[in-house]
Amino acid sequence: MADNNSGFFANPVVKWIEYRLPVFSTLDHMVGTQYPTPKNLNYWWNFGSLAGLCLVIQIVTGIVLVMHYTPHTLMAFDSVEHIMRDVNYGWLLRYMHANGASMFFIVVYIHIFRGLYFGSYKAPREILWFLGLIIFLLMMATAFMGYVLPWGQMSFWGATVITNLFSAIPVVGEPIVTWLWGGFAVDNPTLNRFFSLHYLLPFVIVGVVLLHILALHQHGSNNPLGIDTKGPQDRIPFHPYYTIKDAVGVGAFLIFFCFFLFYAPNFLGHPDNYIPANPLVTPAHIVPEWYFLPFYAILRSVPDKLGGVLLMFGAILILFLLPWLDTSKVRSAKFRPIYKQLFWVFLIACVGLTYAGGLPPEGLALVIGRVCTVYYFAHFLILMPLVGWFEKPLKLPASISEAVLKTEPGAAGSKA
Repeated sequence: MADNNSGFFANPVVKWIEYRLPVFSTLDHMVGTQYPTPKNLNYWWNFGSLAGLCLVIQIVTGIVLVMHYTPHTLMAFDSVEHIMRDVNYGWLLRYMHANGASMFFIVVYIHIFRGLYFGSYKAPREILWFLGLIIFLLMMATAFMGYVLPWGQMSFWGATVITNLFSAIPVVGEPIVTWLWGGFAVDNPTLNRFFSLHYLLPFVIVGVVLLHILALHQHGSNNPLGIDTKGPQDRIPFHPYYTIKDAVGVGAFLIFFCFFLFYAPNFLGHPDNYIPANPLVTPAHIVPEWYFLPFYAILRSVPDKLGGVLLMFGAILILFLLPWLDTSKVRSAKFRPIYKQLFWVFLIACVGLTYAGGLPPEGLALVIGRVCTVYYFAHFLILMPLVGWFEKPLKLPASISEAVLKTEPGAAGSKA
């Protein structure tokens, strides 16, 4: 494989740098000809690299926006309007950053659901899964704090409602809220704290992403069949095969992103955030950004405040237990007929939670939220363990090559 890059490494400038700082050979081992990957990866495996692209977009646009933003309650809203109206291409940067957050969550949610379907959380990739969930939690914290910065009506009241949830925790709840606020109300110290943390956390995410990549390279990527590679016949180099595939995915993603960026930049936002924050006027319906709606629906499905908070955090923390809750020894849902059906029911339940979270907690929306919440936890705590014990999986192919090349009769059914 090294011969593919022999001409590149023979360049005298590259040789001079490589001798002193082996950056090119390191990259080649990480995402180049020296990194072997399963030969049957499909386009669902593009979303890891797309998440990295989204992170870069958010960091770059965020750094430029910070140059024009003023973290003060009397000037924050006007400084955002200044960016939109007076800064050269400020509107583009602001819309890229705001819609980029939604794109980031879309990509990561697909990435997570792909992992759930193909069993990417199972041994020996548990640490890889945990690091991915930590990235997800850091994303949520970063996005929430970023939503507060424009200091519009929904920013202010969203911060007030969400931070107040911590007060339900016995003993330590009130001190936590006071610390988050920097006082006894959502005010200028709150905005400054959120601004500081919103700027810092993306770089923490970068650090965890590097650990995520390191853990990925330890045992390699999972694949649609969920079986381990048996030898060189099951692998191909990452470059050029998957760099080209990722490039196609990036092109499709950018088309999707640019549609929202240029034709519907406010479609995923809330119109109340174009009204300056007013502590004396409460919006008729306070909602977070769309990517928090499933957890918001879980929070509201329980009449008790503490119970709702525990369920909301539990909905994320339960994902850390998946390697042990899933008792099946087969990774991929392609060979698990019962689990495959339950996966799609679970996906529908998550969509139902998103729908219910965006509506007032009354009538049909409340019923949908409660039913979907019950199924969400039952899926992990009851159905996954039971199905793993009693389900009879389909026969796995002997190797990836057998499935891809269909070297044996009947292997067509397990084509990747």
